[in-house]
Amino acid sequence: MVLPSVRDPRLHLASVIITIHVLGQTALGFRVSVPQIVIAIVTCALIEVIWALRRTGQIVWPASAMLTGSGVALILRLVGMERGDHWSWEGWHIFAAVAGISLLTKYLIRYRGSHVFNPSNVGLVAAFLVLGEEVIEPLDFWWAPLGLGMGLAYLVILVGGLLITRRLRLLTMAAAFWLTLVVGIGVLTVSGHCMTAAWALQPVCGTSFWWVIASSPEVLIFLFFMITDPKTIPEGGAARVAFAVSLALVCTLLIAPQTTEFGAKVGLLGGLVLMTPLRLLFDRLMERVDLLGLRPGIAPVRTFARGAAIGALVVVIAVGIVAAGAPARDTAEAATPAAIEPEVDIDPTLLPPVTVSAEAQALNEDFDPDALAVFLAEALAIEADALRTGDTSLLRAADDGKRLLAMERKVEIAATRGEQVIPEHTFDSLHIDVIFPDGSQDGASLGLVATGTVENVTYDAGGVEQGREGDTFATTFVMSQGAGERWLIVAEADE
Repeated sequence: MVLPSVRDPRLHLASVIITIHVLGQTALGFRVSVPQIVIAIVTCALIEVIWALRRTGQIVWPASAMLTGSGVALILRLVGMERGDHWSWEGWHIFAAVAGISLLTKYLIRYRGSHVFNPSNVGLVAAFLVLGEEVIEPLDFWWAPLGLGMGLAYLVILVGGLLITRRLRLLTMAAAFWLTLVVGIGVLTVSGHCMTAAWALQPVCGTSFWWVIASSPEVLIFLFFMITDPKTIPEGGAARVAFAVSLALVCTLLIAPQTTEFGAKVGLLGGLVLMTPLRLLFDRLMERVDLLGLRPGIAPVRTFARGAAIGALVVVIAVGIVAAGAPARDTAEAATPAAIEPEVDIDPTLLPPVTVSAEAQALNEDFDPDALAVFLAEALAIEADALRTGDTSLLRAADDGKRLLAMERKVEIAATRGEQVIPEHTFDSLHIDVIFPDGSQDGASLGLVATGTVENVTYDAGGVEQGREGDTFATTFVMSQGAGERWLIVAEADE
């Protein structure tokens, strides 16, 4: 049996990734289970042990393979997986398949005796492109609100990453990538770029978009532990810096046209897949090219000309980033409903206590559950007034989206009949959860899961009550924040 040395950087990297897994399970609410993590690691370990045994007759400790499996489990997520489901076996076969295929690329796709791609990187990108965002998705850019858990995660990633990259003499490369990426994302930010995300109720735009990318722990893991694989990067120091800068620009260009976080994350990971096969070119080019013309004997005119060319290239790249990001700018231009104050009075003490799911608590948003319940009760009361008076303009203070269109039609029909059926809701329970009416990558919405009784009161054309009919209800009201602090109903579960 061949065991790794205690000085092996792979063991140090493994300790960092495993610590992040532990924090994810205990403090950060990662949507991945222990069986899913173990299956990915064990699958890769078994493949490498069998492969080495057949080729060398030795049982070799599968340090690299276990890193591949652990990396896959860290980034891969099943759509619909809930927080806190630590022992779920759901989708275990997907984790096994993605991890196994990732590792096999190390043996099957080779050039000059070395693997071409970072195994976990190429396997994940292939899985995301093949299976799509309806089945799997990458780890979020934003993990959790800043607190003890996130503080420890940042500490582990930064300290571990700095120590490992410094030891491998790759710290300059990692810094070059991060600095170039944040500048490129800054150009996108200034141009008005936005994306939707499962952890935000509104599109992520402006400085929020820039800061999420710049400070993302996923980006830090990518630059410290994925792009710095010594076997898939150039050999020379200058070539590595040039490679890192070019990689950051490619990643930015791939992120630019994306309107969802899924697209942005796949763009980030996909940049490395595109660039790693070119790593040998960087070594050759940097041996022959003096970009600034600073070698002795070079005429100042040539130095100036090269500097001007580089400056022009920077401008062209910036313009290219802005142009590539045009599709994502439409997200920022979505109209926000105007603030209209209702003329109804709801007694909050008559509403039941509001419970909140773990998913809603984990959102990158601040909202008051009790206030949300009052907004729902007010909206339903406003809808009742609109039906009673036939005034569709009242609905702008209560509804938006599909709900607004449906209620406007309902009021118009009631007005032509001369008879109105007015619902009066009484709540027994209210529970806030996160729902995704149009899929997780189109952004999160808050759903108020409500149960209780509804009394349908019938009035004739003269406003005289004709009768009442009571019934129970259990439905989910989809809520969205309009201008100011007011929340509106945008849909109902059965609409």
